[in-house]
Amino acid sequence: MTSLHLVDRPHAARDLRPALGHGVGLRTRHFAEWLAAPPRLGFVEAVTENFLSAGGRPLAVLEQVRRDVPVALHGVSLSIGSTDPLDAGYLARLAALVDRLEPAVVSDHLCWGSHGGRYVHDLWPLPFTEEAVAHVAARVGAVQERLGRRILLENVSSYAAFRGADMAEWEFVAEVARRADCGILLDVNNVLVSARNHGFDPRDYLAGLPGGRIGQLHLAGHQDRGTHLFDSHDAAVPDAVWALHREAVRRFGPVPALVEWDDRIPPLAEVVAQSRRAAAHEAEVVAEVLARVASAPAPAPRRRAEP
Repeated sequence: MTSLHLVDRPHAARDLRPALGHGVGLRTRHFAEWLAAPPRLGFVEAVTENFLSAGGRPLAVLEQVRRDVPVALHGVSLSIGSTDPLDAGYLARLAALVDRLEPAVVSDHLCWGSHGGRYVHDLWPLPFTEEAVAHVAARVGAVQERLGRRILLENVSSYAAFRGADMAEWEFVAEVARRADCGILLDVNNVLVSARNHGFDPRDYLAGLPGGRIGQLHLAGHQDRGTHLFDSHDAAVPDAVWALHREAVRRFGPVPALVEWDDRIPPLAEVVAQSRRAAAHEAEVVAEVLARVASAPAPAPRRRAEP
């Protein structure tokens, strides 16, 4: 049985989970709607690479949105697991954007996507080995030193795995976060996709993560292609992801949750409705657990030992 941890997260990690509530991704096709009638949300998440230029309409819109709600920056190009040197130019532009926006969260992916200076614009999984842990942790330390803040790293969906793993994926994610002293952006959809593709229980994944390191959740849709699940972000959050989201709330307590929708994007109201559903699920789970705690019998008083 799982329990809800509302106050027992390690003090040192509390700043990894700001109290943001629930939000959606800021997408170009919704700019006009945002500016005309901003929806009431806890925060928005912006794809970092879309706003790295010094000016232009996207950055102007984001700055206006930032005046209404907190912003999370979510990158796709850090390539933290690559053997290439960290991209100094990219880090300089990212640091400038962070200084300009003062985002509530800065995140990227626990993966690699570049080699020999060439980016493939994909999020490839890493080998789950001690060597990879040490390599990634050192690079995260350098990034955090450059930005002057801790970041979150997201678990990616995968369709193949390296041979010779030293540990399970969730053990790898947890150890990187511990060794690098960074946070985890737990993508619930990615856990479910990888669980189906590799044959593990997604609940084992949640059980193996350090709750105090989890700073944000992602929720999204996927495609069932028969032989495997494909992380598509092109549909509403399916029931299986909602069920795992509820399990995550039971284990980790309220966590800022964001709905991602990146292809076949519907009107903003539909995406916002998904975010409202995430908030409702969280509230229901918290109420259920608190009611169970309140109705539990008080422990019997200890008997004083006879002198």
